[in-house]
Amino acid sequence: MSTFHKVLLNTMLANVTTGFLFFAVVFWMYLSTGDVALTGIVSGIYMGLIAVCSIFFGTVVDHNFKKNVMVFSSTTTLIFYCLSAVVWVFWLDEDTLSIGNTALWVFVSCILVGSIVEHMRNITLSTVVTLLVPEAERDKANGLVGAVQGVGFLVTSVIAGSAIGFLGMEVTLWICLALSLVALLHLLPIRINEPEIITQEEAQLTLGDDTIPTPASDLSVVSKGIDIKGSMKIILSVPGLLALILFASFNNLIGGVYSALMDPYGLELFSPQLWGLLLGLTSLGFIIGGAVISKTGLGKNPVRTLLLVNVGVAFVGMLFAIREWWWLYILGIFIFMAITPAAEAAEQTILQRVVPFRQQGRVFGLAMAVEMAANPLSTVIVAILAEAYLIPWMAGPGAETFWGIILGDGTARGMALMFLASGAIMLVVVLLAFMSRSYRKLSQYYATTHQDLAGSAEK
Repeated sequence: MSTFHKVLLNTMLANVTTGFLFFAVVFWMYLSTGDVALTGIVSGIYMGLIAVCSIFFGTVVDHNFKKNVMVFSSTTTLIFYCLSAVVWVFWLDEDTLSIGNTALWVFVSCILVGSIVEHMRNITLSTVVTLLVPEAERDKANGLVGAVQGVGFLVTSVIAGSAIGFLGMEVTLWICLALSLVALLHLLPIRINEPEIITQEEAQLTLGDDTIPTPASDLSVVSKGIDIKGSMKIILSVPGLLALILFASFNNLIGGVYSALMDPYGLELFSPQLWGLLLGLTSLGFIIGGAVISKTGLGKNPVRTLLLVNVGVAFVGMLFAIREWWWLYILGIFIFMAITPAAEAAEQTILQRVVPFRQQGRVFGLAMAVEMAANPLSTVIVAILAEAYLIPWMAGPGAETFWGIILGDGTARGMALMFLASGAIMLVVVLLAFMSRSYRKLSQYYATTHQDLAGSAEK
């Protein structure tokens, strides 16, 4: 497992660096311009490009050795960060920043490209788990990945604002340049021995006609090009897998409620400084939850574990704002973050077993694109509905209704009603999923399918 641990550590360093710089740039832009639209546009572009590029990234991962993909990602990130530094030194003027400033957009674009390309490594890491970790230990390895992601979230959320406040954008940029170089230098000596890559044309296979790779077939075979149609055929070849991806997408759609309202609700209860600190502290739940999974695993049926976790998420969503009590809200967020790594690890573990190794990159990428695309859409819709209808209604006539009695008094009862409704919808959907044929078929397929490549890679 030593190679896996080195790759995991290197990915954490890369993720922290890019996340740190991106959030620092967003904070810096708002503090420098006071333009909410500018920061919203940049954040929206960032999320949208990750969703769109994930399909392409997955194909790149499948068609190349994993070490080469990681080196390419790190090198590209470093190059674009260097270009942003050139723009900063020779072109950008902090005294004239505005939404129409060309130098600002070039500077931000370089950082966006560098940060988005680094996201390729997250898809690569999911396939590296399949390659380097024995099948029986993958759920625990995925839990460790969740813990590392929690560390990254904690570090970036706590230090990004502090860096801009105390050090400024220029020093922050130089720090991230140095960290990007360290990540690349640390990665270069790591050696991963992978199976030879064979195209379907070379193997005389025809994906999309009669032959669909399965875990029992040659796991080194890859299909040509992006081939979304072929990726869908692989997904459809696994009983219940499409339903799993759609279920995760629906969860992200519901998750738009939290993306849109968690910060506004928190700022109703706390000062901005205290809310930022508490949000960083609650992210310890990611680390704790991931660490628990890395020790205990997910049980014999990760599909069942995934649904049980979502039952817990639904109850948290229904209850953590049922009253305007600060401790209840913080406790709910902590519980949510603590159980989320189990859901993420379960989905990763399922895909790593039922999807052929050489097709995993594109399937991970396609699934990520579909799942991530749902969140920004629902975030916008929820924000509009809450602001235009629910918040005014609960502040007025709604306070005297049944819902007013359930949710009690306070200034954010409209947002609380949205939390309650989204949690109830999620609970109903999860219970229906438990009774579905797709759940039974995917559970059975997972139990009877095996894919262990760890013996072919150097540890």
